[in-house]
Amino acid sequence: MNSMLQPPPADQAAPATVLCVDDEPNILAALRRLFRPAGYRVLLAESGAAGLAVLEQQAVDLVISDMRMPEMNGAQFLAQVRQRWPDTLRLLLTGYSDIQSIQDAINCGEIYRYITKPWEDGDMLLVVRHALERRQLEQDKQRLEALTLRQNEELKALNQSLEAKVEQRTRQLKTEHEATVAANAKLKQNFVTTIKIFSSMIELRAHNQPGHARLVADLARKMAAVLGLEGRDAQDVFIAALLHDIGKIGFSDEMLQTPLTLLRGDALALFRKHPVRAEELLMPLEDLRGSALILRSQLERFDGNGFPDGLAGLAIPLGARILALAADYYNLQQGAMVQRHLRADEAKSLILDAGGKRYDPHVVAAFRQIIDGAQPDSGAGVEVLSGELLPGMVLARDLVSRDGLMLLAVDHVLDARMIQQVQDFETKSGGRLPIWVRNPREGA
Repeated sequence: MNSMLQPPPADQAAPATVLCVDDEPNILAALRRLFRPAGYRVLLAESGAAGLAVLEQQAVDLVISDMRMPEMNGAQFLAQVRQRWPDTLRLLLTGYSDIQSIQDAINCGEIYRYITKPWEDGDMLLVVRHALERRQLEQDKQRLEALTLRQNEELKALNQSLEAKVEQRTRQLKTEHEATVAANAKLKQNFVTTIKIFSSMIELRAHNQPGHARLVADLARKMAAVLGLEGRDAQDVFIAALLHDIGKIGFSDEMLQTPLTLLRGDALALFRKHPVRAEELLMPLEDLRGSALILRSQLERFDGNGFPDGLAGLAIPLGARILALAADYYNLQQGAMVQRHLRADEAKSLILDAGGKRYDPHVVAAFRQIIDGAQPDSGAGVEVLSGELLPGMVLARDLVSRDGLMLLAVDHVLDARMIQQVQDFETKSGGRLPIWVRNPREGA
């Protein structure tokens, strides 16, 4: 019995309150003597009505009620307790074996347990303790459920807030990405345009025919596409073709005007070094290093008798094999390689005859496919007169003057002011400009 005389659980903020209801004062006194040493706060009532009055004034954790009482028996009293204070635990104390009365108490008052008189103190304390522990567990469960529900609602609100923020951030990132892509495209376009302008400046120094570098670059680009190059590799070939004469920037006027077959001694040795000089000029620019490597090998021969490294076959970069053929094809027609200007068909014949010796046979096959195919470039567009230009039209080719200066780059969108400037330029120069715009049926 002494083991039952222990305080309530430590996690309780205050001692549990027990209300004892019985019409016999000696029973109430006995219950008070039993529960107080165990650490409980004990309230007493001598009738059901008195018990209800106590409950109306004070918070009670557990009620122990006698069954047989005048005016209001235990079952009736506990039924009202259940209805008005459902969280208060209810025990029935009965001194006789009346099964019907116990059933009434269980059904109406939903009692936790019933205890018969006389009771064993140890059993009584154990029942009360277990009942209060169960009540504490139930309250903890309800509190945790309420906390979980509240936290779930807070989490739901937080998730909705996060979803809104993520959606907003996603839209922002998408807008920033689109702006970055547009800026990169514009930067790339400006980069290529700058290369084209620089190429035009080289042509003025090298005394080439206007547009020579662009012809070489266009042919090289087409051959690269036939041979499966794309992306950065194709761009490296295109840029290398535009700048293929950059290594000649220090040549004298006399040397620049002398065909290759007439160069001798120091002049020939200097000529053979211009690819290395071109590489040295471009190597500091990281974005042009691919093109610089192509320029270094542009004078190599497929049979290994070229310069400066004597590379042979597939050891020569593919871009250099493409550039060598494209540059020679137009140099033959402009008198840069032999004393006379060859016709296009004559230059083509020499190129085909040199397949496997000077040129890669696969590159020669791609060249022949392009020359013989006579298929229009999908991006060529249509040629129009300056008077036919309208705002919003897009250039399909670079707009180049008769002396080879690039006036506007491909993909430039014309507006009214620019159209007027083009028309004024034609008037002042006394000649018509070759203006190519994208076919309106293909869309801008």
